Amino acid sequence: MMLRTTATGWAIVAGVSGAAIFAAGTWLRDPVPSGLDEASLWLPEPPTLPDTIEHAAVRFATMQSESARDQRPLPPFLPPAIDAQPPAIQPPLSTWSRDIAPGETLDEVLADAGMAASDRASVALAIGAEYDLRRLRPGHSLTVVSTMDGGPQTVTLAIEDGVRIEAVFGTEMITQVMAPETEVVTVAGEAIISTSVFAALDEAGIPARFAVDLAQMLGGTVDFRREMAGGERLRLLWREARLGEDRIGQPDLTFAALEIAGSLYEVVWPDDASGQATIYVDGDVLRVFAQPVVGARMSSVFGRRTHPVFGNVRMHTGVDFAAAHGTPVQSTAPGRVSFIGWRNGYGRVVEIAHGPDIMTRYAHLSTVPESLAEGQRVNAGDMIGRVGETGTTTAPNLHYEVLVNGRPTDPLADDRLANAVDPEADDAAALSRLTEARARMEQILAPNSATSASERL
Repeated sequence: MMLRTTATGWAIVAGVSGAAIFAAGTWLRDPVPSGLDEASLWLPEPPTLPDTIEHAAVRFATMQSESARDQRPLPPFLPPAIDAQPPAIQPPLSTWSRDIAPGETLDEVLADAGMAASDRASVALAIGAEYDLRRLRPGHSLTVVSTMDGGPQTVTLAIEDGVRIEAVFGTEMITQVMAPETEVVTVAGEAIISTSVFAALDEAGIPARFAVDLAQMLGGTVDFRREMAGGERLRLLWREARLGEDRIGQPDLTFAALEIAGSLYEVVWPDDASGQATIYVDGDVLRVFAQPVVGARMSSVFGRRTHPVFGNVRMHTGVDFAAAHGTPVQSTAPGRVSFIGWRNGYGRVVEIAHGPDIMTRYAHLSTVPESLAEGQRVNAGDMIGRVGETGTTTAPNLHYEVLVNGRPTDPLADDRLANAVDPEADDAAALSRLTEARARMEQILAPNSATSASERL
């Protein structure tokens, strides 16, 4: 009974649904009103393009068609080549520097910088190859640049006159001596002597050491104590190297003019390869002295002095010329080499005989040319060795002696060797040097003188 009731319900529902669908389909097929049908068929008119756009479009299409024939494949893209290597990254460095205290050694200063013993030994070996470490003194300074592990990269010792000795540590150790670039200035000055040459120079602001140079050259000609009455005029010309406003090294005297007892004494020091210093009296050549080291400074004269090594007063039998190690040494007169070798206190020596009575001795040499032999003749100006510090000495220099009949004599006061320098001396050349020196002196001392490399005191 229940099943029949359910089936009957489903039949009624299906019938109602079918009728509804039929009615909807019939309604949808009813005709659309004519107004709505015409409206559905309307479309807007297409826009009218300007002639310029149309023509441009045509031209663009034409260009495309023509250029299409010329198209070629593009080259492949290659990234630009990079030649430069990326910069190397430098490890951080530390710098330590201080002045050397009295009595300190290089090893003590390096230890204060925190350097290991093995590194200190390497530094001492490197710097000691270029500089005598026994000459360290207050005023010198040391600069150490170290890597992060404490090893030295550069060690620089600054000594006098702006000179630096630098040791560079890397794949190989390099030591170099660096001198500052200085300007050489010619200076002139004059002084009136009242009590002594030394006091007059000091009062005029002229280097007082020039008093020694004058005594060396004129000592055998002029008696400064007896002949000078006071009021004498001294005029000097010299060269000095400067670094900024500071004077570097020792000045070199080039010309001196001194009026004594109505006579004019003049000295021209060599500034060329001649090596000859000339003394004039009233314009005439009195004596020519050929220096064994061109441009060197006399550091000690003939006579009694306090010995720089032993400290006692003893006779100095020659003249010392202070010069850098390795500076050429030349014969002061023609002669024959009589001895090459070593002598006690003198170190390496060359001796030259100038006739039967006169001999010159050149001591403390570092080297002697291999071509030089005993018995060989040499001329004035021939190189016979190089400056050194062999024998008993405190620094590189040449000890020069003149012996007459075996007895030492003052090289600056004895005329016998001076005459052997050039028996036929060219007085014209000597007088030309005097004229040039006088003109240079007058140019600098003249009022309103303006010369870039000169100065008036």
